[in-house]
Amino acid sequence: MLHLPSKAIFHLLAKSATVKRLASRYGMAEPDSFARRFIAGEGVDEALEAGRLLQARGLLLTLDSLGESVSTSEDALAATREYLQLLHAITESGVERNISLKLTQLGLDVDRATCVDNIRRILVPAAEQGFFVRIDMEDSRHTAVTLDVFESLWQYEHRNIGIVLQSYLHRTDDDLRRVMALGARVRLVKGAYREPAAVALQGRSDVNAAYLRQMKALLDNGHYPAIATHDEAMIEAATAYASMRGIGQDQFEFQMLYGIRRDLQARLVERGYRVRIYLPFGRQWFPYFMRRLGERPANVASVLANLFHERRARD
Repeated sequence: MLHLPSKAIFHLLAKSATVKRLASRYGMAEPDSFARRFIAGEGVDEALEAGRLLQARGLLLTLDSLGESVSTSEDALAATREYLQLLHAITESGVERNISLKLTQLGLDVDRATCVDNIRRILVPAAEQGFFVRIDMEDSRHTAVTLDVFESLWQYEHRNIGIVLQSYLHRTDDDLRRVMALGARVRLVKGAYREPAAVALQGRSDVNAAYLRQMKALLDNGHYPAIATHDEAMIEAATAYASMRGIGQDQFEFQMLYGIRRDLQARLVERGYRVRIYLPFGRQWFPYFMRRLGERPANVASVLANLFHERRARD
């Protein structure tokens, strides 16, 4: 039996200055290092080069400048300025103008008004330059306020934005109806955070059933939905349902994480589907990566399984 590392171990490692220093020195040092499989690099130039390579393979992309939840207004403003610099770099590079960001990085945990001001500083020039901005969803403590901020931004006439919803939360069916009524774009994910039973579905079959139900609702009534999953059964269910309903391949897209199931990404592109890759980068890659695994230790098994699928496909 495989005994997976506990959540506590990942969080301990993520906080270790020594491990972080070693990871920063060696984790990105080699082109074929494990970290580079899932993180585009520490700098903007590396991310842009990775983006060009993805586009050459017929893939779409969204860039995410990694960062931790900030605790001061100064740090939130610094993160805002980094995103403004990213907009400029993307514009100069010629890669697709699509970014993802988290509200806690822009000060949501400091002050809601500060966060709204910061994201509007990004959205205004982003709209002028033809960018689409996806607001990522975080753990359930932030779900309600993230949706409230998103709705406020929509009322401010920001239309170059989309949101992420997590299928396993009990509230998601209602949230989905709320966002679809706005006419906003949704990225649908199953959900990666470890949440209590009072907040989220716990069984795999229940989560799959919720995802399938919400995916169908999005395909029927959503505005260019993003079906974000590496689950082949869910992907085939989506393609079959879209075909049955006469929904064209240009009316939705699949989304996957950088470095995960590249074989599946390629097959979907060959079949004519749009596939967007979530492309994370930045100096904060190590805490991000460790905490992401730590949110649900089962993610480790998922990573290993995906590596096995690709290796088998090549053999």
